Amino acid sequence: MATVTAGATVSLDGFVQDATGSIAPLYADFDEVVRSGHLRRIQEATGAAIMGRRTFDMADDPDDYADHYEFQVPIFVVTHAPPPVEPKRNERLSVTFVTDGVEAAVRRAAEAAGDRDVRFIGGADLFHQLLAAGLVDELTVEIVPVLFGSGVRLFEGDPPATLEKVSVTEVGGRTCLRYRVVRNPEAPEEESR
Repeated sequence: MATVTAGATVSLDGFVQDATGSIAPLYADFDEVVRSGHLRRIQEATGAAIMGRRTFDMADDPDDYADHYEFQVPIFVVTHAPPPVEPKRNERLSVTFVTDGVEAAVRRAAEAAGDRDVRFIGGADLFHQLLAAGLVDELTVEIVPVLFGSGVRLFEGDPPATLEKVSVTEVGGRTCLRYRVVRNPEAPEEESR
């Protein structure tokens, strides 16, 4: 069964966008990250991706996903309203708009991924929905050495979770943290009376 991995690149103070909605400072090192073994390992492990509609719409041209996107896998976009025209696809990448909720998107992505991972790509709202529904197996947080002060937080009102550290990787100036979500943490033993 596919592992569902969710997370994001964040500022040191925990924001995925600054106060103006920009993500640019989080990806100043994008070329270095793209050339890194870290991203290649993630790409090789990923069999399908999930993203929110606003994240999908960040592309200037939706057809660019098939030509240039770093994850050449089936992409499932969670939305209430699919666009009237489907974007271009290729032999590895297709885009499917899922209108019946996050659970359906995860199920379809897991089927497409087979024994590889399902990777959440973006959208803070979708991230919160995945966590709230208990659909996340692993969390990844890539911390970039910049402070936003305000903006959109990655973790905001999410349910409590117990995590187990899997790895810490340095890529250029960013620190990449990976955690496994512990499903049934052992309850603390009651004190003897």
